[in-house]
Amino acid sequence: MTSVSRRAACRGFTFIELVITLALIGLLSMFTLPMYDMTVTRMKESELRQALRTIRSGLDAYKAATDAGTLTKEAGESGYPRSLEKLTESLEIQGKRDLFGSIASQRMVILRQLPRDPFCMDAELPAALTWNTRAYASRASDPQPGDDVFDVSSKSDRTALDGTPYSDW
Repeated sequence: MTSVSRRAACRGFTFIELVITLALIGLLSMFTLPMYDMTVTRMKESELRQALRTIRSGLDAYKAATDAGTLTKEAGESGYPRSLEKLTESLEIQGKRDLFGSIASQRMVILRQLPRDPFCMDAELPAALTWNTRAYASRASDPQPGDDVFDVSSKSDRTALDGTPYSDW
């Protein structure tokens, strides 16, 4: 073999070069995976904040509609919905009069869709069952479900990046 053909046959990476390259790739992935996990957690926290705002706004809108007499409320009820599903139902508006003076049957929907808890891992579970609910009659220090839905919280037992439990949000 001539020296030219020997050099052509030896072109390629040495074992040391491959080991160093793999070590560098491992080092880079070791630093990027925790950053990826943190980014995913921050995105889920942002989704949780938005979902809680949406549901709580819906609960407040339902309460305001019952207080204004737009939606019916039985005597002794708090004015909050009996379940989270009620926010997505088509509700009949009471006492609306049309142009001819007769009472028209109109409907309203508070929320088009109920958001899911982003930290709930069971995709089969309906959105309403992914949340803890608190009744109007329960104390803030000991939230319990009851006859109505006054507030919601996450069922997750995880802790947020700021150190607070998601269930306290």
